[in-house]
Amino acid sequence: PSGCGKSTLLHLCGGMDRPTAGTVAVEGVDLSTLEDDALTTLRRDRVGFVFQFFNLLPTLTLSENIALPLLLAGAPPASSAARARECAALVAISHRLDHYPAEVSGGELQRAAVARAVIHRPALLIADEPTGNLDTDNGRRVLELLHMLNRETGVSMLLATHDHAIAEGANRIVAMRDGRVVSG
Repeated sequence: PSGCGKSTLLHLCGGMDRPTAGTVAVEGVDLSTLEDDALTTLRRDRVGFVFQFFNLLPTLTLSENIALPLLLAGAPPASSAARARECAALVAISHRLDHYPAEVSGGELQRAAVARAVIHRPALLIADEPTGNLDTDNGRRVLELLHMLNRETGVSMLLATHDHAIAEGANRIVAMRDGRVVSG
């Protein structure tokens, strides 16, 4: 249910927040032991995020939004653009790369967000309500895309959803209530 702590748990697992007690490890690294710079590097290099509200920059084209994580990591613009084209093809939005976020559909925005999240080949993909703002058809497409990425790239996925039908497709379901894990 809403307010049970799903997003907080995802932020902890992705190193966006720090726990007040206990530990969180990604690829065997205890995130609480990392300095801010090391935590930023781990997030940049090993974790991909897909947000419910896309979080694409409105002044950048889809191509530029997708390539941004590589550019911020210091990758050359040409190789970043080439990898953005590969990821766009993977999510079937190659024909929209020169468009700005305001010029494309919600489904295309979410697919661009997925492409951006996997451009750096993360070990962990965290998706917070990735279908929450999409119609049923686009939601199904994004979910199929996430499953395909898991199968083809081996990326581990942590997905928060209110939708029981989406949860049923997971390898493991962890249920939460009032900030606590109640099953899973």
